[in-house]
Amino acid sequence: MALKKTQLLDIVSVTGIATVGILTVGVTSTAGGVGIASTTYMKNIIMHNTGLGTARVSLYINPSTTPVITGYGVTSNRFLRIDIAPNETTFFESTYPIVMTHHDSLTVEVQPPDAGGTGIGSAVNFIVNGDTDV
Repeated sequence: MALKKTQLLDIVSVTGIATVGILTVGVTSTAGGVGIASTTYMKNIIMHNTGLGTARVSLYINPSTTPVITGYGVTSNRFLRIDIAPNETTFFESTYPIVMTHHDSLTVEVQPPDAGGTGIGSAVNFIVNGDTDV
């Protein structure tokens, strides 16, 4: 087993109020020409709000499934929820890589915050870094 450190995805931009599956192990081709990985070790996720107002961002790991149906996040699979102000960047970094195997997926959700905005005009960029088996 050889590991390749890589940006797992090109920058993914989620515009508006949306729930989107952005990475499914064994299905999604990784960035940098690595191809489709059978095992992925997710180390960090960089999130940047390029939108006009504050956006509430949630991250989900869905075990052994294809991505969740657009518009619905499974609360029991959520591991992060944070409000990101306009033009701000935040990081999620695990102290130990999150191991994702065949058909595990990463889903991102962009919603309006409880106070201070409607979420209209939201645009959040995601960069996912980690290692893959090659």
